Amino acid sequence: MSCRENSDDDSSSKRRVCYVYSPEYIEKCDSLSKVPNRASMVHSLIEAYGLLQHMSIVKPRVATTEEMAKFHSDSYLEHLHKISQEGDNDDPQSADFGLGYDCPIVEGIYDYAAAVGGASVTAAQALLDRKCDVAINWAGGWHHAKKDEASGFCYVNDAVLGILKLREKYERVLYVDVDLHHGDGVEDAFSFTSKVMTVSLHKFSPGFFPGTGDVCDTGLGKGRWYAVNVPMEDGIQDDRYYQVFNSVLQEVWSTFNPEAVVMQLGADTMAGDPMCSFNMTPVGVSKCLLYVLQWRLPTLLLGGGGYNLANTARCWTFLTATVLEKTLPSEIPDHEFFTEYGPDYSLEISPSCRPDRNDSKHLDNVISTIKGSICLNFNLNFNLIKVHCGTFREGGSITCL
Repeated sequence: MSCRENSDDDSSSKRRVCYVYSPEYIEKCDSLSKVPNRASMVHSLIEAYGLLQHMSIVKPRVATTEEMAKFHSDSYLEHLHKISQEGDNDDPQSADFGLGYDCPIVEGIYDYAAAVGGASVTAAQALLDRKCDVAINWAGGWHHAKKDEASGFCYVNDAVLGILKLREKYERVLYVDVDLHHGDGVEDAFSFTSKVMTVSLHKFSPGFFPGTGDVCDTGLGKGRWYAVNVPMEDGIQDDRYYQVFNSVLQEVWSTFNPEAVVMQLGADTMAGDPMCSFNMTPVGVSKCLLYVLQWRLPTLLLGGGGYNLANTARCWTFLTATVLEKTLPSEIPDHEFFTEYGPDYSLEISPSCRPDRNDSKHLDNVISTIKGSICLNFNLNFNLIKVHCGTFREGGSITCL
């Protein structure tokens, strides 16, 4: 028998979706220098396609220092607050906290961090309160920030804060990251626990940020085997990516038995992104999203990377429609940012002619290694349960497929 079988009870019921939004929140997120006005572009396209009327709008609240301190250190938050007020670029301590080139010091950056962190906590709370089945915060997903360090454009790790909020109710939370970059900050946060499993599919190549996330990185201590990393090379397209995703997540679902999911859907995997790495389209990512949504678990969806702003808006609008089970017309509707979608003014993103550098045999070996690690972990834990309980029901042996 398989480790766990999917339940298709209530499969015909419509998902209740909460969308975290306020004009003030979008304005704050627009100020991020690495993706200026991206939040407005994403929201405006979602609105232009008429998707807001199918979701409950939830106004985000700003995270308190105490809420952010559930993950981040007091010293980091105090320093971020101090330089945010002063706009001080000369403080010698800033480099120790990762503040500088990748994470520039600008006035009001603490308020931005608190807004993003609070939005993901708000979304998670909506799930806890059963206001929705899926909660969306496209301006979140800043997965590189560490306990006491900003990193990779990320000042606060809102994904970790969202997971911690869900952990107040759910015993096992699964984090799935399909950003181009390794979700190192989230993995580090939970590397010693078996209560949160992290799965990251990402580019892994010498010199490519953040340089972590090899297939052999599997967690530490009690969290050993609860970190799953799927390293890939440039050029991967929808079909092959989904094949890998499906193979890995099928095993994760069967063995970890999650009660809630946080999914980071960075759009820097899209064809046409300035990162010039993966060759994906929203159609391929939506298949991955649908695979997770079929589990019918409380699910928090976050944004992340995405540096071709129009393509990022295309991607997250398409994914919003996917969650809502809506089909969108190809023609971009007239709205504030309409001219950004030229020259074709269509929702689709076409893959480029970039070659796929992923060797099939290598990917098969990666998948095989991951499956072996996951099943080894599950069988070890299962044997411990048998020893502890002294008995187990007849037919209780389990084989991972």
